[in-house]
Amino acid sequence: MIDKERLALKCSTWNIRLTAGQLDLLDRYAELLVDYNKKVNLTAITTPEGIEDRHFADSLLLAAQPECAGRVVDVGTGAGFPGVVAKIYKPDLALTLMEPTGKRVEFLRYLCAELGLTGVEFAKERAEEAARKGWREASDLAVARAVAALPVLCEYCLPLVKPGGRFIAMKGPDAAAECAAAAGALRKLGGRLVECRNFTLPDGSARSLVVCEKTAPTPAAYPRNGGTIAKKPL
Repeated sequence: MIDKERLALKCSTWNIRLTAGQLDLLDRYAELLVDYNKKVNLTAITTPEGIEDRHFADSLLLAAQPECAGRVVDVGTGAGFPGVVAKIYKPDLALTLMEPTGKRVEFLRYLCAELGLTGVEFAKERAEEAARKGWREASDLAVARAVAALPVLCEYCLPLVKPGGRFIAMKGPDAAAECAAAAGALRKLGGRLVECRNFTLPDGSARSLVVCEKTAPTPAAYPRNGGTIAKKPL
């Protein structure tokens, strides 16, 4: 399905080294994704190189960050990006795939079973509701890709992170503006911006990893309900 040598070469430019076993798992992931996508809408990207660049290389960039360790929750994971790729790259992760759409959760269960991945929890939950349950302040790292604007995303993700943990938002070329807009939300939710790491993906598109630290417990008033979060960002 994918060109494993091509993907390995692209990732090597970031000093990301993939084993033959990891490349085989990613190749199988691509096959399962494209096949399942015929009956459930998982992705608009179905060409081999598109999957390599926009899904796998992008997710591996996140997975290679030193903060990607311990208990990780992938918020709004969709078809498993970046969480499942991170698990392939770092098998010791304790991964929670959080996704509210039942058909996508079914795919994720099927996918992880087919790939032989263990230590994965499947949470059919909206993040703002999960943060009122056992997932509140339980993770070392929350990650999210293509979910919402940063002020909104902070309210979804930071309540899931334990004090001292991290939240990484995968953003595009407008990351600096989003960081500025999210300053107030970060303060209210018990977080702070650490840095914005800028990269260029193999297809030439910009990727920024916005790294935030959870400096204090999130006040009990947050997160608010989903409609309020979207209509009135902090």
